[in-house]
Amino acid sequence: MKANFLKIMGASAVGCLIGGLGVRYTLKNNSTAFTADQAFSEKPTNIKAVSLTDTKADECLTYANLTPASEKGVESVVHITTEFVREEITYDPFMKLFYGEDAYKTRQRKGRASGSGVVVSPEGYIVTNNHVVQDASKIKVSLNNVNYEAELIGTDPSTDLAVIKIDKKGLDYLDFGNSDELRLGEWVLAIGNPLNLQTTITAGIVSAKNRNIDLLTSNYNPEKNVFPVESFIQTDAAVNSGNSGGALVNQRGELIGINTAIASGNGFYTGYSFAIPANIVKKVAFDLIQHGEVKRVQLGVNIMENNSDIAKMNQLGTEKGIVITGIINGGNASKGNLKVKDVIVSVENKSINSIGRLQAELVTHKPGDTIELGIQRGNKVEMVKVLLE
Repeated sequence: MKANFLKIMGASAVGCLIGGLGVRYTLKNNSTAFTADQAFSEKPTNIKAVSLTDTKADECLTYANLTPASEKGVESVVHITTEFVREEITYDPFMKLFYGEDAYKTRQRKGRASGSGVVVSPEGYIVTNNHVVQDASKIKVSLNNVNYEAELIGTDPSTDLAVIKIDKKGLDYLDFGNSDELRLGEWVLAIGNPLNLQTTITAGIVSAKNRNIDLLTSNYNPEKNVFPVESFIQTDAAVNSGNSGGALVNQRGELIGINTAIASGNGFYTGYSFAIPANIVKKVAFDLIQHGEVKRVQLGVNIMENNSDIAKMNQLGTEKGIVITGIINGGNASKGNLKVKDVIVSVENKSINSIGRLQAELVTHKPGDTIELGIQRGNKVEMVKVLLE
């Protein structure tokens, strides 16, 4: 019995020794697949999992930390309250029947509204939505529990933006970020005053870009130079009534949008919110501050979005881009080398796949600028320069 036990123990020891040597040999040979000399010449086939590099891990940690951006953003977002007087026309048929007076009467209705705004300069300039201050007879701003009377600097119904100013210097303000650099899935913060809950922060991700939701279509008025521009950033950050005019902030604490609207059947947040991109906000705000109005340019074409059916029917050579369906006489396009059935595929080397994207690019330019369009004409892509006047 003792002899059998010793034999079993001896065999086990030999097995462990052989197994240990085998593992050591395997690890030694496999480790050569990770040396600098062989990193790009050999493709190891026995790797089942790869850990993140230090850079990627740091990036993930950075994206998950929204505290610094939150603390920076709340110092520059204000609560706006307005008073307005609007005329209403009422109809009373009994006035005409019994008293011989006009059945139509005009009366004035006083009301109040509220929203949010973002300080964009230390001199007290604040960007908000046009619909927040529209028709306001008095505008008040609350910042850090201090109330100010605000002056209306200018409005732009085309983009639903406005600029107001308070008499206060040395304010904390948000720097403009580059909204073109936003990535789908990137974390963002919505900061505002929803439902009169002052200084509320919600978080979400960028779920789409260049959205057109027909929000501003009713503002179209060529006689007053109102041409609606919609190229919204769509997020799932919770936004409600009172958030309008508030900040959409990236993780660096930069202003990358002005919260404007929600998609909802009941008037409250149901999962989708929309913000005006910062690149549009920056151009419009600068014009309103400098000139009191927006210096707007038009390409001078009739357009439609391209798709596979249109491309096939007209032999366009591409299913992407924006199709030119007409050239307006005397417009900027008529002075350049543009033709009907040309397809705009880029502006200043930025890809164009929607009318909203094209509008967003044009609205950031001013009269006197020359832009370069990528035009698909048949099977060729040509670069065409257009002077915007």
